[in-house]
Amino acid sequence: MKKYEEENYKYENICDKIYPWVKTELTDSHALNGKHFSKKDAPVISFLGDLNVVFAIKRAEDAYEILKDNMLPPECDIIELYHKSCENLNRDVEFVVANTWYGGFGIVADGHHEASSVCFKHIWQVCADKLEDDLIIMIPRKDAVLFAPAGNKETVQKMIDHGEQAYEQGENKISKNLYRFSRERKELVTYEE
Repeated sequence: MKKYEEENYKYENICDKIYPWVKTELTDSHALNGKHFSKKDAPVISFLGDLNVVFAIKRAEDAYEILKDNMLPPECDIIELYHKSCENLNRDVEFVVANTWYGGFGIVADGHHEASSVCFKHIWQVCADKLEDDLIIMIPRKDAVLFAPAGNKETVQKMIDHGEQAYEQGENKISKNLYRFSRERKELVTYEE
């Protein structure tokens, strides 16, 4: 019996419990099997710059398992899987914009999916429209996404300092790189200062 034929891994049994996780390094301290995985054994989508998307199956209230290639039927389309996982995320996770002490903003969710907020262009478009500016975004950890209006250089610098500290002090590090959401072009790109 192939792994994807087992009841616990049948696609129809897990498809509504799969979520996209944004990563740079293919490791996750909270996933049941996330200590080490690679592009050789898990579906990975290159997302933006150094960011990749991997997939996690929710197994219990606070337990996730990284989706591996052998858990998927051979006919599974990875792009369709990505869209389905984003639908699940949109259905099950509430993203809240919070103010920071230095005048920037952060995305708050459930401690597992904050970084996944970058998958949703509409979140960034609403924020950019409200702030009437492009956004500079930093994703230091899986549970931390920070952003500030691009035109406010002082706040952006404070956000960078805060993000670098969060990166150094936390688990499940993602990146110290910056990303820019263009209000006019409605796209997320890597940011070059």
